[in-house]
This record gives sequence, structure tokens and C-alpha cells, in this order.
Amino acid sequence: MTGDNPVLNPGYQYKAVKVAMRGPVFEITLNRPERLNTFNAEMQRDFTALQLEIERNPEIRCVAIFAAGDRAFGAGADLSWFEHDWTASRFRTEYRWIHDFFDVLERVEVPVIAAVFGTCACGGLELAMAADFRIAADDTRFGFTEGNINLVPGSGGCSRLARMIGPGWAKELVLAGEFIDAARALHIGLVTRVVAKDKLADEARTLADKLVKKAPQALGAAKAVINAAHTMDPTTGRILERMAQSALIVSQDHKEGVKAFREKRPPQYKGR
Repeated sequence: MTGDNPVLNPGYQYKAVKVAMRGPVFEITLNRPERLNTFNAEMQRDFTALQLEIERNPEIRCVAIFAAGDRAFGAGADLSWFEHDWTASRFRTEYRWIHDFFDVLERVEVPVIAAVFGTCACGGLELAMAADFRIAADDTRFGFTEGNINLVPGSGGCSRLARMIGPGWAKELVLAGEFIDAARALHIGLVTRVVAKDKLADEARTLADKLVKKAPQALGAAKAVINAAHTMDPTTGRILERMAQSALIVSQDHKEGVKAFREKRPPQYKGR
């Protein structure tokens, strides 16, 4: 890892991903381009280490996920992963470690950006779906092929996908196994932005730099409320909003934000 910010697990050597701090932005790059950035045991271990870094490093204000190469953001799990002589219980345990990383990305109270391109399929797409922002290059193709080997998308490709784009389109991708392009993905809400491929990294970093200038407590609270309120009744959702707002109204950052607005200057947020 590079940069001036502290690293909480400096002894760990990442094997299948690269990591770097760019100011307060924690950048993760999937780094198996020769294998279409598919997941293997080394990447699984890296994901476990990343969980601790993301949740415990107070200097991280935003997470951005990239991928090496120019062919694929991620094509899911390496096929050899499924060729082990698994027992059902052992497989559930091993796969849960990957799910845990995706769940951390979804729940951590900082924004997470995924910059996808080329093939974004199976576990690669499930990883992107755990992010808050999905920016796609215009050459991206999205889909799930697990049905071809008598499996289902098992890391959010059924549960997160149906919540995100509705059961109809989820069945089109999962049951019919249809790949869709970036324009269609934008239309159905699978991604939030589409840009030219040569602008992808710049677009993601520009968004990250914008987000880290905002009040971190407010971003974290809004993310948590939106995630929770999506599956609860409106009345409970309003209660949750009021609870979040009542905590923010007494914060130092709220006072700084009001003061900066009146003084017509950029606010200096401290996360307090």
C-alpha cells in the first residue's frame, strides 16, 4: 500500500489484489487479468484482509474498486474452485467468507464505488452490486452463467439482484442467462453511470474526490438508512430517519457545515 495514511495490517501481503491509499480514498484493484480477474483461494484470503482494513481504518473515507487488464472487471470464481471435492457444509463456510466481504462493502458507512468494464459476470457482477455506485465502461457486458454448470448465482446474484432491478429482470439474467450491455444495464438500474472506457478511472476518481469532501457522518448515516429502509415499512423508515437526523443535528460537523455555508467557504469536516 502507498500513501501517507496508516495501514492497520501492514504485515499482510496481498496476492490477488493491489491496494493503495490515494488521500482518504482506499483503492482496490483486482489483479488476476490473465484469468479475467476470477476469484481463487488467494483472492478469498485477500478479501478477508480487506474486510478488516475497510472497517477498522478510520482514515478511509471512500472505497473505489478497479480491475487490472482490459478484458474483464471480473468473471466470477475460477472454474477450478467448483472442482474441489466439497462437502455441502464446507462449501457454505468457504463461500461465506466471500459473502462477508461483499456484506462489508454494503454495510460500511463510507461510500463504495465499483468501476467495471469488459466482462462483468457472475461473482464479478455480485461484487459490483455490493457497491453503492456502479460506473460502467461502454463496452461492459453483464450476466450470470452459473446455470450452465447447474448452479445459481450464490453471492447476491439472486437476493441483491432481485431487490435492485426487480424479479422480472433478475430472472432474465439468471434463468435465461442473457447478457446485457451497459446501456440496458443503465436503463434497468443495474448501474448508475456509463462512460467511455478511457474515461472510466477518471470518472470513478472524480466521484470519489467529490464524496470525500462531504460530511462523513451524514454520508454514513444516509447509506445505512437507505439500505435498511428499503426493506421496512414507511413508518419505521421515517423513525429511522429521525433517529439519524437527531444524532447528526448535535454533531460538530453539522455546526461546521452551517458556519461554512454562512461564511461562504468550504467546510472542514472532522467526522465528529
